Amino acid sequence: MSPGTGAALRLLAASVDAKAVAEIGTGTGVSGIHLLHGMRPDGVLTTVDPEPEHQQFARQAFRACGFASNRARFIPGRALDVLPRLADAGYDLVFCDGDRQEVMDYLAESLRLLRPGGLVVFEGVFANGRTVDSGPQPTEVLRLRELLRAVRESQELVPSLLPVGDGLLCAVKR
Repeated sequence: MSPGTGAALRLLAASVDAKAVAEIGTGTGVSGIHLLHGMRPDGVLTTVDPEPEHQQFARQAFRACGFASNRARFIPGRALDVLPRLADAGYDLVFCDGDRQEVMDYLAESLRLLRPGGLVVFEGVFANGRTVDSGPQPTEVLRLRELLRAVRESQELVPSLLPVGDGLLCAVKR
């Protein structure tokens, strides 16, 4: 994740005064650290990843940054298996950095999870420039194009595409 993307995540979390954030794709914890820095001091990050090793590494990174252990809830598993168990309208922000094949499902789950005024953010929507390339593209790029179109056309969302890193698609739920 680029420093600009991290700064944008921190700003976005602060702008919605995030107390509850769901993250799809823990990775090494970099995005989680930025989100936690932008969240309220009593906020909790719920992060989902199919790789327990990623979550263990992120847990250590959060601790090294001085975050108390109760600031993050780590749930191992596939996002589409875990997200349905999370509370409806219980989140201020949902950050999606998981399997690009599943972005439309992530969008549907995010809309359910977000409170009105909450924010959904998708990382990597430029796909290294492939989303605007007119040539034949792999399925993951076609899914990103579908996501971009769905968010743009949704009456339930107010979208913006931020040109930081590999692109952040942000949308506020009405």
